[in-house]
Amino acid sequence: MILNASGCLDALTAPDVAKSLDAFVTKTVTPSAREGNAPVRIAETDLGMLNSIGLANPGIDRFVADVLPRLAELEVSVWVSVGGFSASDYALLCSALDERDEVAVVELNVSCPNVSSPEEEVEEIVVAARAATTKTLYAKLSPAVPDVGAAAAAAARAGADGLTLVNTIRGLALDEQTLEPKLGPGVGGLSGPALRPIALAAVFAAYRETGLPIVGVGGVETGVHALELIAAGASAFALGTVLFADPEAPARVREELEREASARGFATPLGAYAAAHGGPPRTPLRRVA
Repeated sequence: MILNASGCLDALTAPDVAKSLDAFVTKTVTPSAREGNAPVRIAETDLGMLNSIGLANPGIDRFVADVLPRLAELEVSVWVSVGGFSASDYALLCSALDERDEVAVVELNVSCPNVSSPEEEVEEIVVAARAATTKTLYAKLSPAVPDVGAAAAAAARAGADGLTLVNTIRGLALDEQTLEPKLGPGVGGLSGPALRPIALAAVFAAYRETGLPIVGVGGVETGVHALELIAAGASAFALGTVLFADPEAPARVREELEREASARGFATPLGAYAAAHGGPPRTPLRRVA
């Protein structure tokens, strides 16, 4: 199953790209509208891309009224990414989406930057979200936590149906001439090739700690990269930064994945599921929603 990483594709301006995916993930929606950070918001680096968008979005009310019905017209499964600044924010967002038939999955954008015990905050947020909706819930975790396996286990305990690993990691790029930050806010989230081994490690750890389906995301550019995430324990994967340069990536990577899996003796790509762990999968593979 191929998705896009949240924020890396606008389905309404690139509907053909969205339709080439198995599911479309929206930009993160917050309770109130946000203008986002001051420019510059995106900067290229030798190792990937930095962004500091600042969760710019129309807010949940306008999203539900104006954006969601238009997404439904694309006839592709819709995952809505939600984010907030407290557990009650996530509960409010999930409640607003609970009876919307257009929404297949709610992805909780959990970054946990402000506490000493991120596992506790993950658990609190997922518990609040779970109480507010019957929708399938995926928790999107940061690779910057001290123990991503423990954070994944906390999400599972709290009632998450799946995990998305990983979000971006903080980085800084300086202008070659001025030696000042390229981004307006200074630091931003690093995505692209540099994130790939970090994502692999996170998926590997989360598979060992939970029996949940995992969407692997971070630096996927080829079928081999996707197959590696599946071998580490992902049951699906998302394309992110690559979509900016190659909108044909979903079809290309899908074809490459089939070919690379076959070359290694697997009947299907999911035949490689958890191969990196040795032996049969520790739990039966559950389908991604």
